[in-house]
Amino acid sequence: MNSYTGQVKDHSKKIYTRTGDQGETRLIRGARVPKYNARIEANGMIDELNSWIGYVRSINGDHVVDKMLGRLQPRLNLLCSDVAAPIDKTEPEDGIPRVQVHWERELEKEMGEMEKDLMVLNHAILPGGNPTGASLHLARTTCRRAELLLVFLQDAEGNVNPEAIRFINRLSDYLFILSQWSNYRALKGEGDF
Repeated sequence: MNSYTGQVKDHSKKIYTRTGDQGETRLIRGARVPKYNARIEANGMIDELNSWIGYVRSINGDHVVDKMLGRLQPRLNLLCSDVAAPIDKTEPEDGIPRVQVHWERELEKEMGEMEKDLMVLNHAILPGGNPTGASLHLARTTCRRAELLLVFLQDAEGNVNPEAIRFINRLSDYLFILSQWSNYRALKGEGDF
C-alpha cells in the first residue's frame, strides 16, 4: 500500500528502464540523444530549479508565498516537456503542451503587486534574510543558469519555444522580487553593501 495515497502500489512498473544505460536518453518525439546534449542539460537545470522551489515550499511558513510557488511547479514541469520537444516549424500545432505568453504577463502582474510593498532598490543587496528569502535567492540563481542554457540551445539549434525563454527570464526577476517580498513579510531584510 502506498503510504501517500492509501492505494495499493503496482510493483510491476519499475522506475528504471535500462534504456539509458549506454549514455543516451529519448526526447518526446522519440529521437535519442546523448545525456550531455544541451537540451537534456537545460531540462536538468529546470528540474533543479523546480526542486529548489519544492525545498523553499517545505521550509516556508507563509501560506501566501506557498500559493505563489505552488503555481510555478506545474509550469516548470510543462516547461521541461516543452524543451524536450524541439519546435518543428513545419508542424506549428504539434499537440505538445507549450509555455504560454500569459504566464509571463501573470508574473509581471504579481511582481507589480509585490513591488508596492518594497522600497525602491538603489543599491545592491546581499542574498539572505529569512530561510525562505535566502532559499529563493538560490532558486533565482538556478533559474538564471537555466535561462543561459535555453539561450545557448536556441543559438545552437534554433528550435526552442521563444515563450519558454521569455518565461524563464521573467521568472528569475520574479524570484528576485519574491525573495525580497518574503523577507519583507517576515520583517527581516537582506543585507546590503
